[in-house]
Amino acid sequence: MAHILVVEDETIIRSALRRLLERNQYQVSEAGSVQEAQERYDISSFDLVVSDLRLPGAPGTELIKHAGTVPVLIMTSYASLRSAVDSMKLGAVDYIAKPFDHDEMLQAVASTLAAPRRSAANDTAEDEPEARTSEAPSQVADDIGIIGNCKAMTELFGKIRKVAPTDSTVLIHGESGTGKELVARALHNLSKRAKAPLISVNCAAIPETLIESELFGHEKGAFTGANAARTGLVEAADGGTLFLDEIGELPLEAQARLLRVLQEGEIRRVGSVQSHKVNVRLIAATHRDLKSLAKQGQFREDLYYRLNVIELRLPPLRERGSDIIAIARAFLQRQSQQMSLDNISFNADAEQAIEHYSWPGNVRELENAVERAVILCDGKEISTELLGIDIDLDDDDTPSLSSAEKKPSRSLEPTEDLSLEDYFQHFVLEHQEHMTETELARKLGISRKCLWERRQRLGIPRKKSSTSNA
Repeated sequence: MAHILVVEDETIIRSALRRLLERNQYQVSEAGSVQEAQERYDISSFDLVVSDLRLPGAPGTELIKHAGTVPVLIMTSYASLRSAVDSMKLGAVDYIAKPFDHDEMLQAVASTLAAPRRSAANDTAEDEPEARTSEAPSQVADDIGIIGNCKAMTELFGKIRKVAPTDSTVLIHGESGTGKELVARALHNLSKRAKAPLISVNCAAIPETLIESELFGHEKGAFTGANAARTGLVEAADGGTLFLDEIGELPLEAQARLLRVLQEGEIRRVGSVQSHKVNVRLIAATHRDLKSLAKQGQFREDLYYRLNVIELRLPPLRERGSDIIAIARAFLQRQSQQMSLDNISFNADAEQAIEHYSWPGNVRELENAVERAVILCDGKEISTELLGIDIDLDDDDTPSLSSAEKKPSRSLEPTEDLSLEDYFQHFVLEHQEHMTETELARKLGISRKCLWERRQRLGIPRKKSSTSNA
C-alpha cells in the first residue's frame, strides 16, 4: 500500500483529500505546513508527497529539497501556467489546480506513483520539467491539429486515431462552438479518404424546402426554378467524407433519404426515378440528444442507430482546464500575426479571467474575444476589459442574509466524506465572517463570479460584516 504525505493548511481540504485517498487504498499522513511535515516525518520515506503550493511559512516547493527521490505533486489555487512552470522547474513531478475533481486527483496520484522515480533529486529539475512545461501553451496533437492536453481531449485523440482509418459512421456530440468540425476534419485527414473531398454541411443553415435538393441533387424541372439538373452534396463527396453538422435539424423526409444512403450506398436525385451508387463515409455532429428526439418522434430511430456506430464526445471549453489558456494564446499569436503586431500578451488579470470564465459559446466565443481584444489593444498587454468578459462583481451584486437567516458561526471540521461542493460550502461558511469575497475566491482558486454563482446554486447568500467589503 502506497504511503502518501498530504501537506495542506486548510483543514477541510486536507481532511477531504485524506479520506478520498484512503477510500482508494492509500495510506495517508498529514501536515499543515512544511515545518510540521519536517518535524513529524522523514519525508524521504513516503511514496508520494501531495502539497499545496501556498502554505504558511515556506511554500510547498520547499518539500522537494527534503524529498530525495520521492515525487512531489503540487496543488495550486492559482491555476496559471506561471505557477506550474515555476513548481516544475524546482523539481515538482506534476501539478494539479484547485478545486480539483476527485477523478482528476486520483488519476494524477496513480500516474505519478506508476512512473519511475528520479535517480537523484535534481536529475530532471532542469531538463525534463522544462521541456514538458514549455510545450504546455501549445499542446497540439500534430496528426490531429487540435490543441488539447486535458484528460478528456487526450482520450478523444486516442479514439480519433483508432476510428479514422475505418469507414465506420461517426456521431460527434458537443455544445455549439466546441470544434466539432475540427474533429470531423481530423477523422477525414487520418483516413484512407484523405485525398478525396471532405464536404461539410450545416443542416441548420439550409432552408427546409431546399435541404433535399442541396443534399441529394435534383433533375431539371423537378420543381419550380429547377432550370437545370444539379449534383447534390452527397454525390459531390463520392469517394470522400460527408460531414453533416447539426444533423438533429434535418427534416424527417431528408432523414429517410439519408438512411437509404447509409443502408444501400445509393442516392436518387429529387425528381428522378433512377438511383445510383455512391461511396461516402458519413460523419455527423449534434449538440442535441438524438435518442430523446427519436423517442419523441422528431428524429428517425432507425437513422439514429445507423449514425451512432461510433460516438465521440467533445467536452465544453469550461471543462478543459489548462487547455483554455493554451487555446487563447494560440488565438492571440495567430491574430497578432494577421495584424502584423509583435509582443502582445495577456496581463495576469486577463489570464485569470480567461481561465475562470464559463465560456458558454465555447472555443468560438474565446476566438472572437481574443480577436476583439487584439483589434482594440493600444499597447502590448491585453486586459480583462478588452476581452469583454469582466467576471468581477461588485459587492452590492450579491444578496445578504437577514438577521433571521443568519447561522451561528461554528467550526466545521468535517466528520463525513466531503465532495468538492461539500468542502466549498464548509469553507465559505467557516471563513466568510473574516475574509472578503476576493480573499475567499483566491483561497478557493476561483473567480469572484464563480464564487457568487456557487453561492446561488448551493443557497449560501453572503453575510454582511464590517470586513466583507472588497
